[in-house]
Amino acid sequence: MSPVAVAIGEYIEQLSRRVEQALDRLVPAESNPPEIIHKAMRYSLFAGGKRVRPVLCIEAARAVSGGEPDLIMDVACALEMIHTYSLIHDDLPALDNDDLRRGRPTSHKVFGEAMAILAGDALLTHAFVVLGSIGDARLVSELATASGTVGGMIAGQVHDIEGERQSPTAELLDRIHRAKTGALLRASVRMGAIHAGASEDQLDALSRYGEHIGLAFQIVDDLLDVLQTSEELGKTAGKDAAQHKITFPAVYGVEASRLMAERERDSAHACLTGFGVNATRLHELADLIVDRSK
Repeated sequence: MSPVAVAIGEYIEQLSRRVEQALDRLVPAESNPPEIIHKAMRYSLFAGGKRVRPVLCIEAARAVSGGEPDLIMDVACALEMIHTYSLIHDDLPALDNDDLRRGRPTSHKVFGEAMAILAGDALLTHAFVVLGSIGDARLVSELATASGTVGGMIAGQVHDIEGERQSPTAELLDRIHRAKTGALLRASVRMGAIHAGASEDQLDALSRYGEHIGLAFQIVDDLLDVLQTSEELGKTAGKDAAQHKITFPAVYGVEASRLMAERERDSAHACLTGFGVNATRLHELADLIVDRSK
């Protein structure tokens, strides 16, 4: 059956199961010494979630070449390892100090702070073990840059922490979220395109798509923190306001933020005009990201 014949929600579930099977293959088993670190890695890695970054990676590759997911699965899994490491560290008392992630206790609540730090470090390291085995230095560079300190995820985290002591401005908000959330989402799309042999024009179009959905994703995340309960979110609601985070609702208000997310979604769709039916799932993913707030 063609994947487009399956509704997007069901399709993501199917693809997520395949990602989890690959992660199980790639990450050391809990019985592998030292057992505690592998248990901690797997606790967070298999805690659920929609696997948005791996799915984007796989679908960007499909948009370019029409290829099957198995051809890029290890690349997609490396992205999920980096994302999970970032969540483990983000929840630590020294950063966002959260007790709940995806509906269950955070890593440091179960394994202690030291082991949670090491579990994040281990997932970060193992992601590059996996990418290194593929043999394409461009993929290694892409993921390292998106995770790093120059416009990458760590830079965004630094800006976010420093922003707690500053007045919310549109400029600071943009600097935080293009790096903290947007960089890895953009890299997810770019890595799929690179692995599939994208032309410069294709890579440029998909990069712009990744930038638009990355911004839309963060806008909606900020809205959900205001509009949903902890039970609905699977993590502590209202944390952004309590910690004086610089968010889209804080800067622009709820309704203006909704309109911004819609505009980013429209711009993302426009970037895909040259890919035809192979980009169907990328169109649907853009809609799904924005419609979470409805």
